[in-house]
Amino acid sequence: MALEARKADHRKVARRSTFGIAAALAGAVLLAACSSSPSASRSPTTGAGGGHGSTGTTTSTTTIPPWKRVPPGPPADQRHLVLIRTIGGHISPKSVDASDTGLVFAQNMMYTHTITVYDSAGRLLKTIPDSVEMSKFGYSGHPGITQGAPVEAAFTPDRRYVYASNYSMYGVGMGPEGNDTCTPESALAAGDTNSYVYRIDTKTLTIDQVIEVGLVPKYVAVTPNGKYLLVTNWCSYNLDIIDIATQKIVATLYMGPYPRGIAVSPDSSTAYVAVMGGTQVNKVNLGTLTTQSSFYVGLNPRHVVIDPTGEYLYVSLNGPGEVVEVDLATDQVIATVQTGQQCRSLAISADGTALFVVNYASDTMTMLRASDLAVLQTVQTGYEPVGITYDGATGDVWVAIYSGQILVYATEPS
Repeated sequence: MALEARKADHRKVARRSTFGIAAALAGAVLLAACSSSPSASRSPTTGAGGGHGSTGTTTSTTTIPPWKRVPPGPPADQRHLVLIRTIGGHISPKSVDASDTGLVFAQNMMYTHTITVYDSAGRLLKTIPDSVEMSKFGYSGHPGITQGAPVEAAFTPDRRYVYASNYSMYGVGMGPEGNDTCTPESALAAGDTNSYVYRIDTKTLTIDQVIEVGLVPKYVAVTPNGKYLLVTNWCSYNLDIIDIATQKIVATLYMGPYPRGIAVSPDSSTAYVAVMGGTQVNKVNLGTLTTQSSFYVGLNPRHVVIDPTGEYLYVSLNGPGEVVEVDLATDQVIATVQTGQQCRSLAISADGTALFVVNYASDTMTMLRASDLAVLQTVQTGYEPVGITYDGATGDVWVAIYSGQILVYATEPS
């Protein structure tokens, strides 16, 4: 039974409630087109980020890295969510990712075969087809057009490029579509072939690089120093570490069944990988390119984010519908809260004071105070929210609704 992917037949809608031994994961959704209602945008800002106890104070300098820019006014945990915009069209967003410089990318999987790019005001800037000619990127044996299936995306530190993973590839010499219930052996036996990551130029909004990775890649992350691209391969049970300068894989590390979310420490020394088929987060040493250790967080860890100081890790647990906080000094869970059924992706405010999580089977999004995981607000989102991002340029929260919408929430002072 599929863990995350929907059936190819869009007429069938189902919510699945099993995962391996003990998970409750969701499945198929129906693609629907929706309308867009404009709203005034907020101006991008350049404040400096804080941490667990940030006051939200800002500084007016343009030298601050994009991911540390904080909107002016009170800290995020002293704000509340207000729906300001609904974006529709021919989309099926699995994830949304903000550059913090005025761009938001939505990855539309194999159901529309596109990545749609918006500005922070919600205006569609471009629809990028996931179609490539593999020979132009140095890969033979795949004549004609090959399509991907964009899942997740990650920006380089300077926001010059964004990398997008592809669930499967479609074209000559490519295997059948992957399956969310898999082992490396079963995937190879089924004829599945390796997939690829695209690099997109954020100035031209075109695909300019293609990198081969493993079987059914899900999450991607770029280290803050811009040295490595990290890719979790769902059916390969491993993590690819790619040298960005050479575009080559320099290490492939076994993770266990169903690796997904990745968070990297601010100093680029350590990566944390959620292994959704179990109860652990794996700790990867990016100096030695080895798995250093693992620690317990709870059932079905899916998504991980790290606070701006690098002291705390936050993990969504899909099965129990919980978010946990880990003190990275001890690698121990220090707080837990239930947010809804099948919580999926997480986002953290630029100042580190608030968390936002989508609850797939509850059709809600929950806002939490980062310091103690207190629930600050829960809002209805519509059917099956799956992706989320915080736009540091505006303080807005974007939510991807798998069935064909993107919702934009302002964080207004309480």
